[in-house]
Formats: sequence, C-alpha cells, structure tokens
Amino acid sequence: MPRAAVLGSPIAHSLSPALHQAAYRLLGLNWDYTAIECTEGEFPAFFAALGDEWRGLSLTMPLKEIVLTVVDDVSDSARAVQSANTVFRADAEHPWQATNTDIAGMENALREVGVSSVSSARVLGAGATARSAVAAIAGLGGSSVVIHARRPEAAQAVVDIATRLGVEAEIADLMPVPLDGDLLVSTLPADVAAPWTAIVESATDTALLDASYHPWPTPLADAWQRHHCGPVASGRDMLVWQAVAQVALMTGEEFDDAHVVAAMREAL
Repeated sequence: MPRAAVLGSPIAHSLSPALHQAAYRLLGLNWDYTAIECTEGEFPAFFAALGDEWRGLSLTMPLKEIVLTVVDDVSDSARAVQSANTVFRADAEHPWQATNTDIAGMENALREVGVSSVSSARVLGAGATARSAVAAIAGLGGSSVVIHARRPEAAQAVVDIATRLGVEAEIADLMPVPLDGDLLVSTLPADVAAPWTAIVESATDTALLDASYHPWPTPLADAWQRHHCGPVASGRDMLVWQAVAQVALMTGEEFDDAHVVAAMREAL
C-alpha cells in the first residue's frame, strides 16, 4: 500500500490526515496517510530510512528548511523562498523531489474570494509562511510589500526574497498602522495579530489573508468581516488548496480540483 504522511513537531493538531484521506476516498485510492511527530534533528535519519512504499511527505514546522539540505532535487519556487512543505516521488525507482505548495495555496485561496491581482501589500511576520506569502504576492502581480516583524534580521531575509522576485520591499515593526494597500497577510498566531483589529476602519477594499485557522474566525478576521473591510481568505482555505496540490503531486492522479476541494472541506 502506498504511504504518505505529514511530519512536524508538534503534529497532533494537524488536519492534513483528514484532508488527504478525504481526497483518497473520492479518488478511489487505497493509500495510507498519517501524522508523525518528527523534529528537525530526527528528520534526516527518518527520511533516509523510508521504504519503497513511501510516495510523499507533507512538512510543517520545523522541517520546511532542513528538508532543503536533505533532498537533492528542489524546485525553483522552494529554493526562492527557502521553504519546502512537500516531498514526493512517482515510485521507488524515481528520485525524491521537494517543492512548495504553500505559495499556490495562498494564491488560490485569494483567487477564490475574488482577489485575482494585488498591487501593494503588508505581511505580518517573517517566518517561512511570510516568505511564501511574498512569493504569492509576486505571483499575483504585487509591486510593493511592507514586512512587519519583531526581528529585523528575519524580516531582512523576507525583504531579500521579495527583491529577488521583483517586489519592492521594506521593513516595519509590528505596531498597527493605517492600511493603504490591497492586501494584508497575517502569518502570526491569532492572539499576536489581534492588535491589528484597531485599524480595521482604515481598511477599505483591502483583502485579508489570515494564515491562522484554529480557532476560526480569528479576532482579526472577525473584525474584518464585521466592518466589511474586504474579502477574507482563511488559513483553512490555504490548507485545503496546498493539500490539493500535494495530492496531485504525490499520487500522479488527474482530477477536478473543485470536487477534491469540496471533499476536503466536508472532511474539515
């Protein structure tokens, strides 16, 4: 039986098994997908010991960077943002590949709520998700972004990525400021992002992508919706869309995205 799993630490909270298993049922695939606790230090040995039955791994924190040093074949998108959340192979005879489906997950989550293009944006946070966010902003045509973060060195790494992707970028602290762009992306925990609810009245036709998904809505998303600031895409939307891309890569199956998305959302 082909196997796949989501790895990270902590991992017990992961919704990925429910999503992938829902897709397998819809596609009639007899695959096994589980959640496995794995730290950064444990990952190289775990990966090296994978048997022939393994077809894919979904990676969450803290494994999205260490995988780049373990897998030889890394996609340009994952290299660009120094973050890979997906490892896959067609079968045991083919080499493993690492890529990033978070970027596509963000783009599709925004498109689904009507955001097909972006000019300027602000990103809260400077971790791996923020790095993927600037790539998604670039993919939607963004020309400028402000990175709000506590740690200037981490923010500078995100700025460097944005610059290489052709997006003008600057750094600011996490203090809320009136919004003047098309999009706000929060990659922060819900409670850390909550102070930004103070600026919702300045958000006019500004979309929100909140990467946090439990509990939902977050204080920021709730305020956004109550004040009709603009369209809101959730972390659950991102999670579903990045999982759809993972299922396609791991299984090699062709399918109607809409049907798989519907099955995954029902599973959630």
